[in-house]
Amino acid sequence: MSRLVIAAVILTVFFAVELVTALLIDSIALLADAGHMLTDLVALSMGLTAVLLSRHGRPSSARTYGWHRAEVFAAVANALLLLGVAGFIFYEAIRRLGDAPEVPGTPMIVVALAGLVANLVVVVLLRSHSEHSLAVKGAYLEVLADTVSSVGVLIAGIVTVTTGWPYADVVVAVLVALWVLPRAFALAGNALRILSESSPRHIDVDELQRALETVDGVTDVHDLHVWTLVPGKDMATAHLTATADPAQVLADAREVFSARGLHHSTVQVESPDGAAGCRCAAED
Repeated sequence: MSRLVIAAVILTVFFAVELVTALLIDSIALLADAGHMLTDLVALSMGLTAVLLSRHGRPSSARTYGWHRAEVFAAVANALLLLGVAGFIFYEAIRRLGDAPEVPGTPMIVVALAGLVANLVVVVLLRSHSEHSLAVKGAYLEVLADTVSSVGVLIAGIVTVTTGWPYADVVVAVLVALWVLPRAFALAGNALRILSESSPRHIDVDELQRALETVDGVTDVHDLHVWTLVPGKDMATAHLTATADPAQVLADAREVFSARGLHHSTVQVESPDGAAGCRCAAED
């Protein structure tokens, strides 16, 4: 958690530096990079909040899973913010076509270098946490993309200093926006897939059903559902009609789920006449 806080402080400082410099020299590329860094900061802040809520928000009768989904909502908000920044960059770039202001290249180079170093430090700080939180992963991917945009601003500054071409700033700004868009859509897609309770991409539900049907004594598998609560925590439920001992069927079904990484599953065994046997919740 301390690494996330340090990363947030670094992003705050360099966002302020980039924003002030961009406004002073009227650089849209630097402004785009500052806007991207702002989304990094917002994403990381939301990620921190979501992680704290998911860890310390206790389940209740109103929220039986607690606040586990907070980070998923944060990821959606983050993706929308990214799309908004990209839209603004496109608008500003189009507005400057044919009338590009003269932008001094040296301040761009200095600030872009500082921003590049800051982004690389934050990438290292976030890398390990990004594997366990969708919200933090979103922030990690944004900072990674922002690192590339800092390189773009650096190149724009060098081109401006060496050639005096006025459109280097605008071109890099558009490229930054194009770099941001697919990552925003991917982040939104992953979050919305979880919120819509779609089955995880790495789970073949048809194959899972066939595997359950091969369990000794099972004559029918129905009401099979697989979904993701939060990244790294897939859930499953199933009703099995069986003629064998329910306890043995449950044990065998548990092995089927566990072999596919589904350690959070609830299975109900029913007799052929429709009477329910017992239930089993398999947890790691």
